[in-house]
Amino acid sequence: MSIPSLVSEGQVLAELHSGLGVLTLNRAPALNALSLAMIRDLTAVLLAWADDPQVVAVLVRGAGRQGKPAAFCAGGDIRFFHQAALAGDPTLEDFFTEEYALNHLIHHYPKPYIALMDGVVMGGGMGISQGAAVRVVTEHSRLAMPETNIGLFPDVGGGWFLSRCPGHVGEYLALTGHAIGAADAIAFGLADEFVPADRLPALVESLLDQPVESGEQAMAAVRARTEPVPAPSLSVQRASIDRHFGAASLQAIADSLRSDTGEFARETLDTLARRSPLMMAVTLEQLRRARQMDLGNALRLERGLVRRCFHLRPGTASETVEGIRALAIDKDHQPRWNPARIEDVTEVQVAAFFESPWPVHAHPLRHL
Repeated sequence: MSIPSLVSEGQVLAELHSGLGVLTLNRAPALNALSLAMIRDLTAVLLAWADDPQVVAVLVRGAGRQGKPAAFCAGGDIRFFHQAALAGDPTLEDFFTEEYALNHLIHHYPKPYIALMDGVVMGGGMGISQGAAVRVVTEHSRLAMPETNIGLFPDVGGGWFLSRCPGHVGEYLALTGHAIGAADAIAFGLADEFVPADRLPALVESLLDQPVESGEQAMAAVRARTEPVPAPSLSVQRASIDRHFGAASLQAIADSLRSDTGEFARETLDTLARRSPLMMAVTLEQLRRARQMDLGNALRLERGLVRRCFHLRPGTASETVEGIRALAIDKDHQPRWNPARIEDVTEVQVAAFFESPWPVHAHPLRHL
């Protein structure tokens, strides 16, 4: 068994334990957010272990912070996105191409891939966990695709896996960026098993203390530690979610929410008012297209969309650059969205995002 040379300078730790490969995201001060070097290390190790007959299963987890809440992975490194976009750094293109290829690899991995989704699991963290054979959540898990809050869309396969949630839950989660706990994640098909957080160390220890002779044995060891999931909370709003978010357009969704005097509808409308109107419209179209696609085509669609996010209106004119500025750079939480209102988003503006920047034969993810 072997581990390839790693380039992330300790941001990814790879270990082998008698049949089990263990990957630890080790960027705890940044909530284990993914850098390009981390993506390259994860890809290199997973490809090596896929062909290694002595590795029968892979476990991925996030490094903890002493005395602080857990985080599996808070997403991609959005400060890098901002800096690279303004500097014209070509590695921004590499980041998304390689990240989406990694997401695809995980979904099609030939051996059981087990994700311990303790704590924050957002954006890119969802991308490296949703393809797992066993997705473990705890009482601390908070799953979200909050990209519309930074003028982006739910990428890393988000269009594909959110569109497969029951009813119109996917549209709700995608447009609002609402974070859900363990029970709702399992109910909506975004997680598989619940293990109390204080039992995770014993779970990992049980896997490391004895030879893992098969992937089935590894998965059985995880399931032996699971407990009944607590009662879901958001599920009680399913009827409202399906009624409002099943509407034909973003404007129709907003109108439906305005016609509802309930607290849930008012709170949801307030949330949407803080998101990028343009990128919510793009996101809604993305999900409804992805519902009819396989994962490879959904990721190819997303790769074109993310290029448009940074290049259709380049530099500070980009919704994504502006959203990251407001949230993470200046931290004024006052993004200047353009257009500023849902009513002002046009079909032409949305359609421009879905014109692929490449012919089919030159698409950077044509091999998926």
